[in-house]
Amino acid sequence: MKHIDYIVVGLGIAGLAMCEQLQKNRKSFVVFSNGEGATSNSGGVINPTVLKRFTAAWNADTFYGYALPFYENLSSKLGYQVFNPTFIFRIFKSVEEQNDWAVASDKRDLSKFLSSEICKNSNKIIDAPLGFGKVTGAGIILPNELLKKYQSYLERHENFISEKFQYNLLKIESGKVSYKNFSAQKIIFCDGSHSVSNPFFPKHGIVPNKGEYITVRIPNLNFKELLKGPLYVIPLGSDLYKVGATYERDVTDQLPTAKARESMLQKLKKSVNGDIEVIDQTAGIRPTTRDRKPLLGGISDYENVYFFNGLGTRGFLMAPLLSEMLYNNIAHKMELPKEIAISRLTRN
Repeated sequence: MKHIDYIVVGLGIAGLAMCEQLQKNRKSFVVFSNGEGATSNSGGVINPTVLKRFTAAWNADTFYGYALPFYENLSSKLGYQVFNPTFIFRIFKSVEEQNDWAVASDKRDLSKFLSSEICKNSNKIIDAPLGFGKVTGAGIILPNELLKKYQSYLERHENFISEKFQYNLLKIESGKVSYKNFSAQKIIFCDGSHSVSNPFFPKHGIVPNKGEYITVRIPNLNFKELLKGPLYVIPLGSDLYKVGATYERDVTDQLPTAKARESMLQKLKKSVNGDIEVIDQTAGIRPTTRDRKPLLGGISDYENVYFFNGLGTRGFLMAPLLSEMLYNNIAHKMELPKEIAISRLTRN
């Protein structure tokens, strides 16, 4: 039996951020993951704003201020540029939207993220006669590439086991947990939408939300920033763009559908006039919650069992700071804010 401090289940952005906290605090750990999760299918966009309503995302300034140095440190560790800063150009649909943008950009919590200037469109392939609003402070992370590099890093340090976690083999004992040939002081489930099959996780805590993306080739678009119309258009280089996403609640299958592909193509054609060739299509299940807030911490039913879940669509923005908050809760008994504590589920 190998004795360690922590077992971590899942290596999406929550699991990755948790590993970083454990390493920072010199804790021994092992990660179990089979590579299936929402993070690898996500767009990898860091956006501190809500572009449907021109508002700031929940606690955006605080999360953003912590995330940037987190990803800078991660880049140094991996020898790879994790966070690629860019702008988001939001297509205006009406003069009213232009006016609403001008008002929003003058608000204290948005002025650092929304440029007050209305940007004119000079790209003949983009249909944006009313121009764009520009979001500063945004960025792109390539999820698949990041997770592969981080998994390789963990493997080199013998911290990773590539297999599906079998919940029925976990034993919870006084002062420790054990799984197969590992004994640990704590276990942290970062298993995203897989938590619907986790017998230790509060029932109905996660609302599965299926999201699909298409990868397309659009010759001559030549747009290197993020474009936001009915969908995100995310530049990948070599005329390739990731486009999405769809939202389908309470769906758990991860199979791409023709219906979603056609829907995304029709929406894309509302903002892009060029030739579009679909190269690939992917699907994943986001771990969302009914109140749209994360689920962190432990519950009274199980000693030494903790959860880091419910990040929804803003995991890359929130996970760095939330991982520190969770670690401090576990190691130093620092109370979690009630709005993100998983114990709120047991109170309802």
